[in-house]
Amino acid sequence: MIETADHGGIAVLTLANGPVNALDLEVLTAVPEVLDSVADARAVVLTGAGRAFSAGVDLKRIVEGGPGYVERFLPALSSAVLALFGRPEPVVAAVNGHALAGGCVLAAACDVRLMSGGTIGLTELAAGVPFPTVPLEVMRHAVGPALDTMVLGAGRLDPGQAVAIGLVHEVVEPDRLLAQALRRAEALCAVPPDVYAFSKRQLHAPALERVRAARESDDPEVLRMWSSERTHTILRGYLDSLRRS
Repeated sequence: MIETADHGGIAVLTLANGPVNALDLEVLTAVPEVLDSVADARAVVLTGAGRAFSAGVDLKRIVEGGPGYVERFLPALSSAVLALFGRPEPVVAAVNGHALAGGCVLAAACDVRLMSGGTIGLTELAAGVPFPTVPLEVMRHAVGPALDTMVLGAGRLDPGQAVAIGLVHEVVEPDRLLAQALRRAEALCAVPPDVYAFSKRQLHAPALERVRAARESDDPEVLRMWSSERTHTILRGYLDSLRRS
C-alpha cells in the first residue's frame, strides 16, 4: 500500500493502492506507521505510483462499509494528515498526477509541493460530504483565503492555477519530478534540524490551535453527515456519474 525507499537518508514513500491510489482505511492507517518506520530519515518525499498521486477517498468503501466503516475511517484520515503535517523533518510532496479530495489534503500537509501534471482540488462538496476539522485546517494553512473557493466551488485546478494560489510551489516535468523533489528535500536539510523543527512548529501552531478549538464540536457532526443514508444515496449517485463520464 505504501512503498518505501531510501535515497541518501531521504525516505521516499510511494502510495501504491490500485490504479489511482484511493484512500481507504488500510492506507490511511499505514501512513503514521510507515512514517514511524522511517523516523531516522533526514527528510521525507511523498509521491504516488502510476498515473495519480491520489484520487482521494475510496467512496465505494464508504458506501459499502456503512456507518461502522465511516466511524473508523474519519479518525484514520485525520491521524494520517496530522502525521504528515507534524513531521519535524522536511516533507516534500511530488504530485505526479491527480490529487483530489483527500489526496489534495495529503499533499497540502507537506512542507513543499511539486506537481508534474493532472489536476488538484477539493471535491468533497460535489460528493455531498463535509470536511473533518483536521483536513480543513491543514488546507487553510496551505492556501489561506483561497480555501473558500476551493471548498465551496469543489473544483479542480491545473498545476498553473494551483501555483497561483500557493497550493503548489513548482511545476516540474514528469521525468524530473522525483529528482527535483529529492533536491528540494536536500536543500531543506541544510537547515539545522532543531531550527527547522522549531520553525515548523511555530508556523503550524495557528492551524493546530484551530483544530483543538473546533474538533470536539465539529467532528461529531461531520461523522453524522458522512454516515447518513442521505449522504450514501448522494455518494451512490456521484459514483454512478463518474462511471458514466
